[in-house]
Amino acid sequence: MAKERKTAVASPRRYTVGGAVFEAARPEPGLYLVATPIGNLADISLRALEVLAGCDLIACEDTRVSRRLLDRYGIATPLTPYHEHNAAAARPKLMARLAAGAAVALISDAGTPLVSDPGYKLVRAAQDAGHAVTAVPGASSVMAALNVAGLPTDRFFFEGFLPAKQAARQKRIAALAAVPATLVLFESGQRLPATLADLASGLGARAAAVCRELTKRHEEVRRGDLATLSRDYAQGAETRGEIVIVVAPPAEQSGEAGDVDALLRQALTRASLKDAVGEVALATGRPRRAVYQRALELSKDAGDGAP
Repeated sequence: MAKERKTAVASPRRYTVGGAVFEAARPEPGLYLVATPIGNLADISLRALEVLAGCDLIACEDTRVSRRLLDRYGIATPLTPYHEHNAAAARPKLMARLAAGAAVALISDAGTPLVSDPGYKLVRAAQDAGHAVTAVPGASSVMAALNVAGLPTDRFFFEGFLPAKQAARQKRIAALAAVPATLVLFESGQRLPATLADLASGLGARAAAVCRELTKRHEEVRRGDLATLSRDYAQGAETRGEIVIVVAPPAEQSGEAGDVDALLRQALTRASLKDAVGEVALATGRPRRAVYQRALELSKDAGDGAP
């Protein structure tokens, strides 16, 4: 009698990391908000992989983009589109799946769901219906940009995309001028030069950073005052890719003596005196000479207090 041929069938609840295959438990019913990489596909947590592999359905912005991530980790969970153009029609279908006891994951094309996407309406609907909603945190371009911008991070205001039309954009920038926090904005490469010109005109000589293609092969962070950055990009600096702009808070807010001291102490733990002074002067808008003098005083005080 001929031997029965065994056919390998991929489990819908598995994921692969570095060639090793892991079984994924099915999560409890509910909605899971799963952060995905913002560029480098290795920037995903094991918990996120287990939830994505174990759930019944993944709602995503673009199935083609999300499929690349799932293929990288051998995840076979079905995908369904959920984005700003189909959300009204797709939301009831997802709610029906939740009502039937499904575990549904919501992801964006990159980063943390609900940041500049319509996911909050699905979250609110799920909560109103009594379904569990769970965050599976991870990558965020907002936090990554704040990490590398070299600007104050104690308070920040996420604006997202400014209006595309210049008059509306300038009006919104004027409203943001008094916000006592570091500003974080998204922008497209095509509009970046015009946006930087309007920011320089509306906010003055604030320190800023343009963070492009974070975590990707061509990652670039340009720092300087808004006028300098505006000139660089008007003259042809590279604008392709995903872009986050970080702008320092108003000088009168970021340049108070206590803030300067705190920033200096923090900077001096990781940089030379010269580099720390330059970093804090750029971040606060204070004269470099004044910041240098204060750094010397802090260094002397620390020396006097040493045993």
